[in-house]
Amino acid sequence: MAGRLKLRRGVVVSADPLEVEVGGERRRAWADEVLLGEMREGDEVVVNVSALDLGLGSGGFDVVHVNLTRGLEGSGVEGDAHVMKLNYTSLQHPVEPVEGLERGEGVPVAVLPLHGHLAPAAWAIAQAAPGLRVGYVQTGGGALPGSLSRDVRELRERALLAGQITAAPAYGGEHEALSVAGALDAAAALGWDVVLVGPGPGIIGSDTAYGHGGMAALDSAHAALALGAPTLVSPRLSSADSRKRHLGLSHHTHTVLALLLAKADVAVPEGEPEIAEAVELSGHRVLSARADLDGYGASGLPTATMGRSLAEDPLFFAAPLAAGAVLARSLAGQGL
Repeated sequence: MAGRLKLRRGVVVSADPLEVEVGGERRRAWADEVLLGEMREGDEVVVNVSALDLGLGSGGFDVVHVNLTRGLEGSGVEGDAHVMKLNYTSLQHPVEPVEGLERGEGVPVAVLPLHGHLAPAAWAIAQAAPGLRVGYVQTGGGALPGSLSRDVRELRERALLAGQITAAPAYGGEHEALSVAGALDAAAALGWDVVLVGPGPGIIGSDTAYGHGGMAALDSAHAALALGAPTLVSPRLSSADSRKRHLGLSHHTHTVLALLLAKADVAVPEGEPEIAEAVELSGHRVLSARADLDGYGASGLPTATMGRSLAEDPLFFAAPLAAGAVLARSLAGQGL
């Protein structure tokens, strides 16, 4: 049973970083300014306080629902947009689907289990094959707003990503797709050479076999395989997670590999024979590459995951670094 929205009135007391006073308490907040417009000190707002009240880690802030001072004058988008994202919710808004582009040939796809894999994978591709146009398709499974990710902004600024498509139910990217399959199909028309597809920040979970955001990888892999695209899975690995189910090859990736209806390639960092054996036992092919942990650590890109640093959990970062290296190698003509 769904709970009711927990909405409260507040006043913006700081625009950067955004903080809202609610009931006399100063609280961290986030506003999707793509949808809601600018936030200024003194604005009266309505915020959703559920996540902060629950003490959630990755979602531990209030989310602005509407700006009552300056947010009621939105004009939507210009052009012929007529399809809704977040349809039949109070946040529905029209978009122009990227699926309208001319179809191109399928490009290689790397399926990411977590948003934390995005920066290492993109960096590794750029190191091994400079000049490739790498695109990102954001799916469900984590945060839905395309504007939330600091990693995407930094990767775009560094030209390590050529663009971002938010695929339903995600929204707010540079391009909008109504499905993951539609987003992957549009990649070639956008001039991308390779696609990284995975959830936004803050993956959801319920401590069950199937009730977690990692299941989005199953849908993404099926979409890529069905389109005939070379498909590589970047596995969720850890050498330091306090939860046994995520040590080594995470149960998230175990489950996805077990449920896949076709064989896929899985990137495994060199020097991890136990993980390679587990992947092979699941019926999928292992492709290995060296993970340049030192190089990535010096890159200035994000080196922390769930409170652990690269030095504390190198295996987590090794997986996407190996995946990026494998993809770059494939695009150099050696094939997946």
